[in-house]
Amino acid sequence: MDLKSGITAEELFESGRGITYDDIILLPGYISFALTDVTLDTRLTRDIQLKRPIVSSPMDTVTESDMAIHMALLGGIGFIHYNNTIEEQVDHVRKAKRFENGFIADPVVLSPEHKISDIDKIKEKYGFSGVPITENGRMGGKLLGIVTRTDIDFETDRSQLVSEVMSTNLVTASEGITLEEGNEILKESKKGKLPVVDDNGCLVSLMSRTDLRKNQDFPFASKDPSKQLMVGATVGTRTYDRERLEALVDAGVDAVIFDSAQGFSTFQSEMIKWAKGKFPELQIIGGNVVTRQQCKGLIEAGADGLRVGMGSGSICITQETVAVGRSQGSAVYECAGTAKQHGVPVIADGGIRSIGHIARALSIGASCVMMGSMLAGTDESPGNYFFEGGVRLKRYRGMASREAMAVGGDKRYMNEEESLKVDQGVSGAVVDKGSIIDYVPYLLQGVKHSMQDMGCCSITELHQKLYDGSLRFELRSPSAQIEGGVHSLHSFSEPHRIQTSK
Repeated sequence: MDLKSGITAEELFESGRGITYDDIILLPGYISFALTDVTLDTRLTRDIQLKRPIVSSPMDTVTESDMAIHMALLGGIGFIHYNNTIEEQVDHVRKAKRFENGFIADPVVLSPEHKISDIDKIKEKYGFSGVPITENGRMGGKLLGIVTRTDIDFETDRSQLVSEVMSTNLVTASEGITLEEGNEILKESKKGKLPVVDDNGCLVSLMSRTDLRKNQDFPFASKDPSKQLMVGATVGTRTYDRERLEALVDAGVDAVIFDSAQGFSTFQSEMIKWAKGKFPELQIIGGNVVTRQQCKGLIEAGADGLRVGMGSGSICITQETVAVGRSQGSAVYECAGTAKQHGVPVIADGGIRSIGHIARALSIGASCVMMGSMLAGTDESPGNYFFEGGVRLKRYRGMASREAMAVGGDKRYMNEEESLKVDQGVSGAVVDKGSIIDYVPYLLQGVKHSMQDMGCCSITELHQKLYDGSLRFELRSPSAQIEGGVHSLHSFSEPHRIQTSK
């Protein structure tokens, strides 16, 4: 008697119907290991290994240096967007590469002429109020004092100059101090901030008790052979983008995505060939792709990884606008299978809205998932928080939205030279999710639970079972999808929000 339930992935996807993540459910496997035994090691490209299968999307409301730094600390990697100048993008890469746990290389700094009200604005924008004061109000200036919350809590006149309230009896550290030495000074002084100064008393960095607590232990951090954090960046596929790529390589970028909404083009193929010829050690990710033919073409051009997805993102309307794209489940499964034959991993880009979607993407062949809306709205994403209807929000927009195209987002849609733009994305807002220091580990712990229920203690084993047919699936009807979600309640609270102290 055959006791197998469900169907294989091959049987699931052979119908030719477009299948999304919500259309499928994984059947449980046999659990012979503890949750702590589940590992999430994976590959980003042929030669880059990650401890966690997470990638932040190269969008101008998702990934700049702060996001890239924290994604790397958590075991994933961030890709800096290129909706900016070459110098700005390079600066973000360099900030990530020179980051050291516990040292803030570019803290917010004010001058003596600023007012307490300026500290209030910093508190509202960034969530902290400990600010060093230098002569010129910039890093590298002569350190004069520091303003902390205790200096201004009971001041009623918020127009006072910070020079009148700042603490000048400072505990400082000398440039070149180690993290351990700085930590000891903070413990002994019982201070919240420790300015690091050079021989001339000029501010070179800042250490924070809060950041030290966060940064004490990141065992899964993504680091290059020189022990610097890994960081990626995106580049266009036109000839003029070669200058940008050369600058990024000089800055130490670890991997580059050649960014096109539809990556199967002569522009991208030629760009990949040129880049691999000039920088043979650079890891290149091609995309975006959704078909076997696209995958084969970019792999033959020299791609070390592939980015899969077209029109499945929460702020993308490509499928609706131009009627081209593919359901994300079908795209990931077919592309992963084709890329596997060449030893190339794939990144599932778009459509990730929950822990379950991450698990499904991995279960049908993806080695990593790229997240946009899931990470937008976190403390580390670019932009300022604002309130609407009593809810704390951040802006989030597609790179083909009217707003993003106005400042360069149209490059990936190959219409930057057209005077009449066709929107393929929208602009919106997402709810504050707190810091990814708390949020991402929660997501990954959920993925571990999912893999344990599947009976797989690693992504490698998960993919083995996918292709040998022992991983079993069912196609879910619309009513099954309703049954599997929250229903029949008057009200409920969302389980995926991580509440963090501000």
